Amino acid sequence: MLFSKYPNVMRWVMVFLSFVIISLILWNTYVFFQNFKEEERTKMENWSFAQKEYLRILDNLSIDNDFNPKDLDLILKILGSNTTTPMIVADQDLNVVTFSNIGESKVTDSTFVSKKDSLFVMDNAKQLIEQFSNENKPIAIINENQTLYYGNSPLLNKLKYYPLALILIIVLFSAVVYFFYRSSKIATQNKLWSGMAKETAHQIGTPLSSLIGWTEILKSENTNPEYIVEIEKDISRLQTITERFSKIGSVPTLQKADIVQETIESYDYLKARSSNLVEFELETPQEEIFVLLNQQLYSWTIENLVKNAIDAMKGKGKLSVRITHLEDEVKIQVKDTGKGLHKNQFKSIFEPGFTTKKRGWGLGLSLAKRIIEDFHSGKIKVLHSEIGKGTTMQIILKTI
Repeated sequence: MLFSKYPNVMRWVMVFLSFVIISLILWNTYVFFQNFKEEERTKMENWSFAQKEYLRILDNLSIDNDFNPKDLDLILKILGSNTTTPMIVADQDLNVVTFSNIGESKVTDSTFVSKKDSLFVMDNAKQLIEQFSNENKPIAIINENQTLYYGNSPLLNKLKYYPLALILIIVLFSAVVYFFYRSSKIATQNKLWSGMAKETAHQIGTPLSSLIGWTEILKSENTNPEYIVEIEKDISRLQTITERFSKIGSVPTLQKADIVQETIESYDYLKARSSNLVEFELETPQEEIFVLLNQQLYSWTIENLVKNAIDAMKGKGKLSVRITHLEDEVKIQVKDTGKGLHKNQFKSIFEPGFTTKKRGWGLGLSLAKRIIEDFHSGKIKVLHSEIGKGTTMQIILKTI
């Protein structure tokens, strides 16, 4: 109830709460990362202390007759406990004394070294030492003139990307919610338009029945037959429009029909009611071409394409309708000499609400796309367009 009463306020509240939640998650992740980093440093400081003690014992081994090997157990356990953090111990000249947890592709020997004065050859040693120095502050091994350089463990490196992964998941979830909301809204709008269309058809039906009655009266009063014929044409047209609107929102019935004849009838009707400044041209095959068709909806599509073409030419120019029969399909092209379209408009013109007219709902081509692609399993697209030279629209339908 509150959301429906104050929708904008609630949306901003949701956005703010989402921002706060994301910020808290990122902050906690950062704190955890820093704590983990401190724990790794403590571990490496313990390792450096054990290394110093180990070297000291080796120095005094020759003069300490009371040395007990068990005294080394704890030290060796500490030295061997590091199984994840990559590290290098180097002297003042950056000669590698020992190393651990570095890939075999970068070193010649990855085994733990226990001899004091052994130096090891390591590929890219200076680069690794520089990299480790940038990641963590080196630890000096006091009185041994050695320095411990260590990098981030694999787990720590993975944690660095955790916030990005989390943000990506949140973005994807938000996108899913948005598209669900948008689809739901579009479905509601479609139901509304369908209801309005059917109600319009119902409302037109009443005066249409009255016009049919008045036509019969005019016939009985010896009115000029030519007038009656034109009135009946318009009444027939109104009946067709009523049938069109009544079919919106429901699956139409398709019947076998000659696409050439249906196109010619729509073409002739529009030509007779258009400006003389528009030059019409029709090119069709001589043979019949049969397709599964709903005549009323197809004629509505042709009407929309022709009217859009005339509007694009501002009521003056050349309009061509051409039908081409291929093996298992037929192509209907409507070409004008109007203002043309930009390439980025080729798909957007079929979206509901898109229009380049000052007065227009932007539903004509959207309905045409639905009629051809959803109801007739065909295709409709902008075949070609050039600014200032015109546009060619194309419909493709399967033949039977």
